[in-house]
Amino acid sequence: MQTVTRSVFHPHVESYEQVNRDSMRLLTKPGKGYVALLAMAVSLVGLLVFAELHNIIYGLGMVGENWAVLITTFVFWVGIGHAGTLISAILYLFRAPWRQAIYRFAEAMTVFAVLTAALFPLLHIGRPWFFYWLLPLPSQRGIWPNFRSPLLWDVFAVTTYLTVSSVFFYIGLIPDIAAARDATTDPMRKRIYGVLALGWRGTDREWRHFTRAYLFLAALATPLVLSVHSVVSWDFAVSIVPGWHTTIFAPYFVAGAILSGVAMVVTLMVPVHRIFRLGAYFTPLHYDRLAKLLLLTSCIVGYAYGMEYFMAYYSGELYERDVFWDRVTGDYWWAGWSMITFNAILPQLLWIKKIRQNLNAFFLITIFVNIGMWYERFVIIAPSLSHSYEPWKFWNIHMTWVDASLLLGSFGWFFMWFLLFLRFLPGLSIAEIKEVLPPPMRHAGAHHQAHDEHEMTTETLPTGYREREVR
Repeated sequence: MQTVTRSVFHPHVESYEQVNRDSMRLLTKPGKGYVALLAMAVSLVGLLVFAELHNIIYGLGMVGENWAVLITTFVFWVGIGHAGTLISAILYLFRAPWRQAIYRFAEAMTVFAVLTAALFPLLHIGRPWFFYWLLPLPSQRGIWPNFRSPLLWDVFAVTTYLTVSSVFFYIGLIPDIAAARDATTDPMRKRIYGVLALGWRGTDREWRHFTRAYLFLAALATPLVLSVHSVVSWDFAVSIVPGWHTTIFAPYFVAGAILSGVAMVVTLMVPVHRIFRLGAYFTPLHYDRLAKLLLLTSCIVGYAYGMEYFMAYYSGELYERDVFWDRVTGDYWWAGWSMITFNAILPQLLWIKKIRQNLNAFFLITIFVNIGMWYERFVIIAPSLSHSYEPWKFWNIHMTWVDASLLLGSFGWFFMWFLLFLRFLPGLSIAEIKEVLPPPMRHAGAHHQAHDEHEMTTETLPTGYREREVR
């Protein structure tokens, strides 16, 4: 009696050789489209550098009032970064069989988004060459940073999370870097991959230590994500500014981070899927699971929106009510309704199976969610700063060309690193995809027999395999 198994999530991947071939194809000489996208991203980075030099020469008065756009963009990228590792780590701990193809993109997105977010505290301090003043380093005068400052909390939060997520990302890459080392013929790449692979040979002892280390890092990263993004939310919640002084911010920010992160993963996956023809790895089942996760987090965020408005009404505080009315009927109605529409209403279309399985429609929804999540952070920050307790301070926050340049430049910085990652490191998890594939057949006719039996499968196991006993 023989048991034939097949992975439900990769039914069109026939062999280990196909996984190697498709993964290494991403590392070959790029086409004109890739070069054009990279040039566009680098141009946006140049725009960011130009705007920051303008800030340094003429002062931070060149950005909008209260640095609202800088703070908004910082929180946006922190949220994007937190979701990637959370998605990868939680799916790994629960042994979700559909994570193998997508988790590398999520982890890479995490590292590059946190690197992007780290730019904004530096831009915010005005004199970025004195960034080390924010670090808890003793000086000759015995001056220490103010540990009660939320800006210092952000330094600790971002640094801690960048360290853990980078190690988590790199540890998972080691077996695949070793595969790239063995496959490449470029002497320079072989030398670099050899250093990065840390002498990996794929022995049983190495795999045992690797799986344990990866498990421990996944278990560490999951609560770290929740705590770090909660710290970012407390930057606002500990103040007495109307609209900020609330206990809902910690779970609210975490749910919003997962929503924006899932949307960004899909936004990155679909173009790579289309350009590099990776339909065998990014299957409709993967997109269906991601759509359901996006729908779940959208419902949680929509509930948080409703609770915010209810508690503002129930509190009976005049200034609190005015800030929330300003978000939907006042000067910021355009941002408030964009936030509600894109994050809470539009994703409800994913209840419809035809829309959920339509890749173009799903991709378009994720684009709107990304826009809506930036508006969410703007709606949290701008109305509260412009409508505080003292009426003589009331004003409307307007985006300047410097704000717009820094915002666009941050996207260029993020996409530049992601495009370089696709060019130089394995974008697909070679080792983990092979784990869910059937082992190579010894006899020539066994492959066709297994394929015929695969068409007859009737039972799907919880691990994502299909199984049928063949007599």
